[in-house]
Parts: sequence; C-alpha cells; structure tokens
Amino acid sequence: MTGGSEVVHGFPHLDTVRAAITALHKRLSYDGIRGYAPSVAPVDVAFSDLDDLYPGAQRVARALVQHFRLPDARLIVSFREMQHAAGVELAAGPEYFIELNDRFRTHREDIGAALAHEVAHVLLHRLDLAFPGTRDNEILTDTVTTYLGAGWLLLDAFREDGVSSQKLGYLTPEEFGYVLAKRALVFDEDPAIWFTSPQAYVAYTKGSALAGQDGRQPPLTAAGRSGRRAYARNRAAALKHGGHGSPGAPYAFEQGADGLRVSFPCPTCCQRIRVPVRGRVRARCGLCRTVLECDT
Repeated sequence: MTGGSEVVHGFPHLDTVRAAITALHKRLSYDGIRGYAPSVAPVDVAFSDLDDLYPGAQRVARALVQHFRLPDARLIVSFREMQHAAGVELAAGPEYFIELNDRFRTHREDIGAALAHEVAHVLLHRLDLAFPGTRDNEILTDTVTTYLGAGWLLLDAFREDGVSSQKLGYLTPEEFGYVLAKRALVFDEDPAIWFTSPQAYVAYTKGSALAGQDGRQPPLTAAGRSGRRAYARNRAAALKHGGHGSPGAPYAFEQGADGLRVSFPCPTCCQRIRVPVRGRVRARCGLCRTVLECDT
C-alpha cells in the first residue's frame, strides 16, 4: 500500500504480468476463464460510512467469495495496525482469516479493493498456482484479481494529487489498466464506467493503448505500415541466414524441418504461437482459442 509516497508509473512488471495471464489461462482453461463473466458489480461491493464496519466488511467479503467461485470458503475479517494494506492466513480452509489495515476503518470505500486481492490469494492457493518469489507472486495475484473481474476495484483505489497519493496492490496504475483492457477485449466490457477516481481513468486509458498495440504487431495483419516494413526486412534476413531473432521485436524467426517459422505472442493470452512463413495464414491459439489473421 502506497500512501503519501511517490507512486511508480509505467510498465516495469510487464513481462511478469504477461506470464501471469498465460499461466492463468493454462490453469483454468478456455471454459474456466469465461466462467468469470461479468465483473463484480459495484453495487455488490459498495461500502458507505453509514454501514456497520464488521457486518459490512463480511458482506463485501462474501460477495467476492461468490464472484471468485469459492462457495465453500468462509472469510473472517478483522482490523489492526499493520504496514501493508491487508493479509490473509492461507490454510486448508474452509475458514480463512483476513486482516485489514486500521486505516480502512475510515476509508471504507476501499475495503472492497483490499479484500479482492486477499480473496484472490485464497483462489490461487486452492488452484495451486504460484510464482517463485514474493514479488512475482504478488504480481500474479494482482493480475489474476484483475483478469477475473475484481481488479477494477484496485485501480479505482488509486488517487494522486499534488500533495498526496494512494495506491493498492503491486502493479502500477498503468499495468492495472493494461490487464483490465485485456479482460475487456475478451468479455466485451467497459470497466471505465465504474471508476470514481479520475486518475484511475487516465491510467486505464494508457494501459488500454498498450493492450491495443499487442493486437497490431507483426505478423498480424492489423500491424501498421512501419511495423510491416521492419518485419519484411527481418524476414528477408532470416530467409538468407536460416532464422534469427529480431532484437526489440516481439516476434522471432526460427528454421524448422518444414521451413522458416515465425513465433509471436498471442495478443489475448500472451502464449507464443508458431506459424509457417508462407504469406497469409490464419492461426488459432491452442490455449485461448483466439483466431488470428497473419501475414507472415
């Protein structure tokens, strides 16, 4: 939790975020991912100053448990002084104890955001899905929270002005926006309508722009003219030398038994796809089932 200190911006964790999206698709499968539509509704996690603290926190926790498809999990929420925003005790269940930072006693509008991250920890624990190292595992948790429909709460908790700032989670605001945009493309949602924070909307716009670029990279037919020209030069060099990487490019050429192939990340699930270099090709990602029009 960042409060009053400088918020990191940009996309410093992008490789880990993309790896997390791929790992989630592999663990849940195509049908499993689509079981998380729609996103959690604002009305289900709304918390006003008129709500009683503990019953209200338990109500929001139950809503998130239901959203994350954890019907047999029971969350017990408490508050105490602590450095981080929240923590969860992961055990066999079915009861899980979540502690929230005391500041949420007076910042109740962000209780849903803090709980969303912790409930996602419970989900990942049950899925036996984890990344090595605390940092990468927390990035995985933020990514999963967002991709499965509750992370808009975390981005909406981001506020920044000339004298103070607040951000929950390990992703930057723009990275939250990137994952939200990835989800929006899959589920045909517009999460921007739920934001109450102007800064969240700006971060979503920047993240969405990067997510859109993922679908306009060669060898996809939607790639722009300059990208196509660079791709043609790299392809000619690869044909001459029997395959090679392309520094700075998201694609790479490799020589196979049946000729030259190009590999590139799927713009939906980020898994790498390999297709033959033979002009117009229609490829289907075996993981997320996205059909991709390519000009190789």
